[in-house]
Amino acid sequence: MEVGRVRALLGKEFLDLARNRTALVPVVIVTVISLALPFGIAIAVPALTGHPLSEDADLMRVSRVAGLSADLSDDGRIQLFLFQQFLMLFLVTPVTGAMALASHAVVGEKQARTLEPLLATPVSTFELLIAKVLGALVPTLAISAIGVAIYLCGIAWLAAPGVAAAMASVRTLVLTILVAPAAALVALQAAILISSRVNDPRTAQQFGVLIIVPLVGLMVAQFSGSLWLSSAALALIGAVLLVLWGLLSAFSVVVFDRETILTRWR
Repeated sequence: MEVGRVRALLGKEFLDLARNRTALVPVVIVTVISLALPFGIAIAVPALTGHPLSEDADLMRVSRVAGLSADLSDDGRIQLFLFQQFLMLFLVTPVTGAMALASHAVVGEKQARTLEPLLATPVSTFELLIAKVLGALVPTLAISAIGVAIYLCGIAWLAAPGVAAAMASVRTLVLTILVAPAAALVALQAAILISSRVNDPRTAQQFGVLIIVPLVGLMVAQFSGSLWLSSAALALIGAVLLVLWGLLSAFSVVVFDRETILTRWR
C-alpha cells in the first residue's frame, strides 16, 4: 500500500465532503437527539414535574439490577443508569454518518462520471477502499466525539453529585473508543461493498443500516433490566465487530471488480 496515494485519495474525499456538507446533516441530527433525550428524561422532566426519579419503582429496580455505584443517592443511581443507557445512542451517530457518506462512495463516483479516470490510475483496490472508509469514518467520528464531550460535560454540570465521576469508567471508555468505531466500520464497509455492486445509493443504505437493529435490541434489553453489558462484554462485542470488519474488507477487495463495475454502470 502506498501511503501517498491513500493520502491523495483521502484529500479528494474530504474535498467532496466540503462541497456536499448536507451529507453530514443526519449525523448532526442524531447527535442532537442523543443529547436531548437523556437530559430531558433524567434532568428536565423530574425538575418540571416535581417528581424525582426515585419515585419510579421500576427505575429503582433496574438501577439496582445493573449493579451501579452504591455510594450514590437513589436519584443519582437512576441518573447514572439512564446516562449509561443513552450513551449507547452515540453508537448510532457514527453508523448514521457512515450510511450517509459511504453509500455514495462508489455510486456517487459513478453518477459524477469520475469513476472511470479514478480506476484508470495505478491506485490499487485496497488503497481505494481504505480511502473511502476513512473518508466516511473520520468526519462522523469527529462529530460523535464532540457529542460525547458535550454529553459528559453536561452530566458533570447538571447531574447529581458523583454521577459524572461514576461515568468516567472503563465501560464508558470501551463503548466510545472501541465499540462505536467498530460498529461504524462494519456499517460503512457493508455500504461500500453494496454500493460497488449497485447504482442506487439507497440500496446500499438499506443493507448497511441493518447494523443498527442489533444495537437497538441491546438498548431495549438493557432498559428492561433483562441484560447489562459489562466492560468485558462490550470489549468482546467490539473485538467481534473488528473481526467482522476485517472479513468484510477482504471480501470487498475480492468482489470489487473494476471492469465489471464500469460495464454494469454503463
